[in-house]
This record gives sequence, structure tokens and C-alpha cells, in this order.
Amino acid sequence: MRVAVFTGSQAGPPSHQHAAAAFAQSLAGAGVGIVYGGGRVGMMGTVADAALAAGGEVVGVIPQHLVDDELAHPGLTDLRVVSTMHERKAAMADLADAFVALPGAAGTLEELFEAWTWGMLGLHAKPTLLLDVDDFWQPLLTQLRRMVDDGYLDGRRLDALGVVHTADGLLEFLEGYQHPQRKWTRPAQG
Repeated sequence: MRVAVFTGSQAGPPSHQHAAAAFAQSLAGAGVGIVYGGGRVGMMGTVADAALAAGGEVVGVIPQHLVDDELAHPGLTDLRVVSTMHERKAAMADLADAFVALPGAAGTLEELFEAWTWGMLGLHAKPTLLLDVDDFWQPLLTQLRRMVDDGYLDGRRLDALGVVHTADGLLEFLEGYQHPQRKWTRPAQG
């Protein structure tokens, strides 16, 4: 099993770094591989370094322009270089059995929402989760609940978005996960 980890290229506060390292070490200890954006910096580098130090598999997928900027992690189990950010996300989705967003910024949000939306549309049936470090995701969850309340988001979709605090919580969520029916289905032919 592999989990795609979406997180920031900035370091964030020390508590987030410690939580990300513990999360990655626990996944590695459970035999769960990590797929991520291939960077050596920020929270991305923290996740990769911690999983590798624990003997875990870490697959990085990075576009050539970031390799050219010398941002690629040099010590991964497998580093796949692609041409574009779109190819990066598609490759990560293909390689992963689940998606989890750790604290990050705009890129993390974009990856999270794309993976979650693809699941809603029936393009995959893979779980999508948030690792809620220091209540980082609570303001987003408040906004998502507002979307449900205002009728923009089906509550089943929000219920299917896992919110966990540890790798053990992630593994427990995955064990019981049931993907909701896709958002759009054809009416029965009769």
C-alpha cells in the first residue's frame, strides 16, 4: 500500500515538522509506502527524510523544472521526473491507494481538492484524508460544513473526507472506508 502525501514546500512551525516526521515514521513502520512531490525542502523533505530513516519506501514525482531548480530529493527509493505539474498529479494518483493532506499552502489545497473531487466524480474510489495537526484544518472544515449547509456540497462527501491525527488513525480510517456513490450517475434505462 502507498499513500500520497500532499504537504508544503515550506517548513512551517516546529510542531508541524515533528508531527509530519512522526506520521511518516509510523507509516514506514507499518509497511506503508509514501508517494509525494519529490522535493527535498520544507515539510515535503521532512516527510521523505523521516520515512527513509525508518526504512520506508518513498516515491517522489517531480516535474523537470523543479529538478532544474535543484529541489529534487537525492536519496529517494524512486524518483520519477515528469514534464508538467499535471503529469505529476496524475502519476501520484496512479501510484497511490489513498491521499492525505498535511499542513501546507495553496499547492497542498489544490492537490487535496483535485484528489477529493476526482473521487466524487467516480474517477477513482480512493480515500482522501486530512492530517489535522494543531487544528490546522479546522477553519477549512468549518467552510466545508458551510458548503453542506448552503446546499453546495452533499454531506456524504464531507463525511467521506477523513480527518485524522496520527498514522494509526489513518490506517484505521482506511480499514473501514467505504467510498460514497459517485456524484453523477445516469438514470436507469427503462
